[in-house]
Amino acid sequence: QVQLVESGGGLVQPGASLRLSCAASGRTFSNYCMAWFRQAPGKEREFVAVISWSGTSTGYSDSVKGRFTISRDNAKNTVYLQMNSLKPEDTAVYYCAASASASWKLVVAGTASVFASWGQGTQVTVSS
Repeated sequence: QVQLVESGGGLVQPGASLRLSCAASGRTFSNYCMAWFRQAPGKEREFVAVISWSGTSTGYSDSVKGRFTISRDNAKNTVYLQMNSLKPEDTAVYYCAASASASWKLVVAGTASVFASWGQGTQVTVSS
């Protein structure tokens, strides 16, 4: 499995921007679709965004579409989540995940069980 380490979380005010990073190691990074999930206190983990092996295709949850952008740099083994116009309801622990599935259709559905590797998470708090 690939090892994942997230960074970039923090405390920001509503309307601000933040960029999360996830560094991967241990396997060929371009063999994996990468995704971001989040989990708020007392809530289930939810899908945020996903990106294909080469980065040509992406998918987003309705709650972040138009505000968040997922990208990847395969030369740096890193996936990013640019978060703009942050809202208090975006407050959560954000997790990076990797899937070795060969099916984009499966991956873009955002089902957590398709992703076998997970990072430890990074806290994002949006509050005034």
